Amino acid sequence: MHVAVDPVCKMDVDEASAKYTAEYQGRTYYFCAPGCKKLFERDPEAYLKES
Repeated sequence: MHVAVDPVCKMDVDEASAKYTAEYQGRTYYFCAPGCKKLFERDPEAYLKES
């Protein structure tokens, strides 16, 4: 199992079963819920700076 960290809420997300993903600058990001995905897509840099 490959686990990614949701960049918005910092939850662990299983990459294999993640329903919500987004591409940004050639990288795939995984999200626990559609709300986190929407927030990320609105301003990806705000969440990536905190990582």
